[in-house]
Amino acid sequence: MSDIATVYAVFGSRDEAERIGEAMIEQRLAACVNILGPAQSIYRWDGKIERAEEVPALFKTTRDAANQLIAAIAEAHSYDLPAICLWPIDRTLAPYADWINSEID
Repeated sequence: MSDIATVYAVFGSRDEAERIGEAMIEQRLAACVNILGPAQSIYRWDGKIERAEEVPALFKTTRDAANQLIAAIAEAHSYDLPAICLWPIDRTLAPYADWINSEID
């Protein structure tokens, strides 16, 4: 298994995703952030079914830095309960893994 991981998170706006994504790169908690197109989310909140347009993002990091990255995203996030999930990466190209490792403190 690879020591590389992806952290998935959704944001209330593209601006928020970009702001937090750039901060995570600056803090060397993520090597790369892919901000995806808007997604339609449907969920239950406070007993009601809600709908919202959200912006997903994929943060490329290492397993060792993942918990710190998740905490930093949560701290900067505007939601009371943000969706932030770790996706372990089973395998990847060795040079790509080397690059991610070189970018993370």
